[in-house]
Amino acid sequence: MTTLALGPSWLDPDFLIQNFGLLGVMTIVFAESGLLIGFFLPGDSLLFTTGLLVVTDKLHHPLWLVCTLIVAAAIIGDQVGYLFGRKVGPALFRRPDSRLFKQENVEKAHEFFEKHGPKSLILARFVPIIRTFTPIIAGVSRMNYRSFITFNVIGGALWGAGVTLLGAALGQVDFVHQHIEMILVAIVLLSVIPIVIEYLRARRQSRKAEPTAPQEPGESQTASQRGRHAKR
Repeated sequence: MTTLALGPSWLDPDFLIQNFGLLGVMTIVFAESGLLIGFFLPGDSLLFTTGLLVVTDKLHHPLWLVCTLIVAAAIIGDQVGYLFGRKVGPALFRRPDSRLFKQENVEKAHEFFEKHGPKSLILARFVPIIRTFTPIIAGVSRMNYRSFITFNVIGGALWGAGVTLLGAALGQVDFVHQHIEMILVAIVLLSVIPIVIEYLRARRQSRKAEPTAPQEPGESQTASQRGRHAKR
């Protein structure tokens, strides 16, 4: 269906679905929702493509079943991430960087969680990378388990079923079929807009917080002397 791979060919949504089917989709959703190594996986574009392939009969499963299993995988993934965070705790913030782990991602998720509180579990679902680390941060922060379950279920349903149903709805539009590559790129770009906005906002705040250089005593004395001379 697509010729443009959003990264390596094995990360192309159509390639993944055609080769691994619904089980592969569930595995990727599970991994991206709560495993440290899942942050680079194509969540939004994968769900959109899944819904599109269902309505075009290229993925032979009922749409309700596909949505149910995807939501379940998303909820369970976050659950695993939360339990991992509770067990690992502060050690996560001391873990050194590697090819698949960047301390910067943990810090961004922590700032996101601190800013939005429990509702971050819903909002983070729609932000790549952040959605992988937020349930882990919730576990590290020892968020109330009942509250976590509530927001986890709501977020998993809105994201998992919502994006899949969007793909199914738009999959019946001819324009989408004719420009599927452009649509997938647009989805990826839209999903990273919150990250860009947050980055620019943090950069602006850090510039404002930079202390002004202290004035040299000689300079201060000279300025005061100039003031006295001006009054005379």
